[in-house]
Amino acid sequence: MNRSITMSPRALPLRVLSALLLTALLGLATPSTATADPTSAITPAAVSTYQSQIKNDGTAVYHPTHATGELPVALLLQGGKVHRQHYSEYAAAVASYGFVVVTPNHRRFNFFDTDYYTSTSQVGETLSWMASENASASSPLHGRIDTDTMVLLGHSFGGATGLSIAEDRCSIPFCTTLSFDLPAAVKAGSFYGTNNAILGIHPSIDNQIPVQLVQGQSDGMAEPAQAESTYAKIANGRKQIVRVSGANHYGITNVQNPSGAAAETSTQASTQAASIETTARWSALWLRAQLGDTAAATYVYSTGDAADTAVTVTSSP
Repeated sequence: MNRSITMSPRALPLRVLSALLLTALLGLATPSTATADPTSAITPAAVSTYQSQIKNDGTAVYHPTHATGELPVALLLQGGKVHRQHYSEYAAAVASYGFVVVTPNHRRFNFFDTDYYTSTSQVGETLSWMASENASASSPLHGRIDTDTMVLLGHSFGGATGLSIAEDRCSIPFCTTLSFDLPAAVKAGSFYGTNNAILGIHPSIDNQIPVQLVQGQSDGMAEPAQAESTYAKIANGRKQIVRVSGANHYGITNVQNPSGAAAETSTQASTQAASIETTARWSALWLRAQLGDTAAATYVYSTGDAADTAVTVTSSP
């Protein structure tokens, strides 16, 4: 079934591993279009959504309603204990820039707790879903998926999982299998409220794909200083950090402090709608730039920082 909706942000905390031991709805509606920075060369499109399943995970799928050609898939790795429904606005906003965004509800055991915790296994599961969904005549995306191209989105614990994927590593607590091999289809990742702090130490990140960190400057859970230290440790290739003023840890979820997730004590100065739109735009355009979109690259590397007063940006190389 097809369904179109509009969105707004907030996700869950990560405090990334500081202790290493450490539904959506069915139906039809009117297509929505995200608000965009008028200086961006890429205009957001109307978005539709439908329900699917990736292996055992209930999944909402967001995609441009009228796009032509094949679309890359963005796997959204949810924050710890944050239900996928809380990312509907952010996912739709990213999709409006030309992605199929999938939001699996990945529930598993993690140390002494069973809840929503992402894992590296979701990459292979999503690639399998991409192939079967593209081939299915009953799918709204029949023949419209670029099955050779996946990018990653992540929040908090999900972003830390994304960093582990980017390193092509099987590391606890993110890898739930005996090994992990980074598929060639995974091209880049953008992670919000994410760092790699382990007991106050930031190990070097031997990333095999370009990585972007998007950091709310009012985040009281995954603090800005931790993101800066993590960014400095990203060792390979293109990287970027986008600092979003006024946004806290739940700046990409639909509401502050989603039910079941750890509570953020730092107040968000920005509106939820503004932090979602800003973060989605920077994530989507940076990912498009890594896939070869020159207009997106001009925005994220040259014109966007000066045009968008809500952010300050550092890129390398």
